[in-house]
Amino acid sequence: MDYKDFKKQYAATATDISRDVFFKNQGVMRIKKEKTAVTNLSKIFEAVFSITYNKGYQAMSMRDLSLKTGMSLGALYAYFPGKDELLAIMQTQAQAMVKGILDEFSNAHKNPLEKLRAVIKAHIFLSELFRPWFYFTFMEARNLTHKGFEAVKSIEEHTQKIISDILIEGEETGVFKSGKHDLTACMIKAMQQEWYLKRWKYTKQKISVDQFTDHLLDMVEGFCRI
Repeated sequence: MDYKDFKKQYAATATDISRDVFFKNQGVMRIKKEKTAVTNLSKIFEAVFSITYNKGYQAMSMRDLSLKTGMSLGALYAYFPGKDELLAIMQTQAQAMVKGILDEFSNAHKNPLEKLRAVIKAHIFLSELFRPWFYFTFMEARNLTHKGFEAVKSIEEHTQKIISDILIEGEETGVFKSGKHDLTACMIKAMQQEWYLKRWKYTKQKISVDQFTDHLLDMVEGFCRI
């Protein structure tokens, strides 16, 4: 599966994501009309990405968000009690998108090598498909409350454990070398993050997401395979 095929199958619009957020957080939001909520949540998320890309979430004020969205402060507070809650909602949504699809790809293959290829590829393709969410999640995790930060760490550890478990399984079945699989998984994760955190390097080299992914897979397989 290349990125074009992946995008056809897993693409979600801003409306789709906002609808999912609405249904998951109805206990917090005072807005009950789905159409209104979804439209405004899409505006809020787009505004957050725009503002925080330039000056960071911590420096963003509710007034900044109000001006960018064209919504009053009162209207914004109908969706979340404050900045901390908005950040937690967005972090939770981004991590849930990753966890669900990576679990799906991991469970779709029995051969450890095919499983490893699928999981690495899916993560990079997801980060391309939802780059603003990935970039925001990584850059703003430090501004979460302790509870929120622990939740994000838990998801991060989950995605790394998927990879380390595959490597352990591969060693046991004679596909991969023995080694420090937890450390290898951490380093693979860091290389995946390169794609959405330091895109400028690859844009300059005219490297596509498929080229980046294939090269990373070659490196990982060269290091891990017997």
